[in-house]
Amino acid sequence: MTRILYVDDEADIREVAQMSLELDPAFEVRTCASGAEGIAEASAWRPDLILLDVMMPGMDGPTTFTRLQEQSETAAIPVVFITARTQAQDVASFHALGARGVIAKPFDPMTLTAQVRDLLNG
Repeated sequence: MTRILYVDDEADIREVAQMSLELDPAFEVRTCASGAEGIAEASAWRPDLILLDVMMPGMDGPTTFTRLQEQSETAAIPVVFITARTQAQDVASFHALGARGVIAKPFDPMTLTAQVRDLLNG
């Protein structure tokens, strides 16, 4: 079973992502509504991949990612940013932070699982 943690402040997007990803019986998905909640869940649950929204109130995605990198129990977990900011320089900056990849928002629920599987194997 592959564990995926989806962190996004928008409940409807979390729900669509979870339903889409859980169409793959190999994926176990949990969701969180904030960066702080995501860090706590990642530390406790140890997912195989974290899908992280970039623009969230309080602690944004890049800050959350940095905090995950600072903790030994979460530093090795690959992170993929989910964002509407997909200009080349934005994508380059996310990769420079150490992100495994970037998925554009709004994502296509029909192809999200395939995108995630490609990034897991990448």
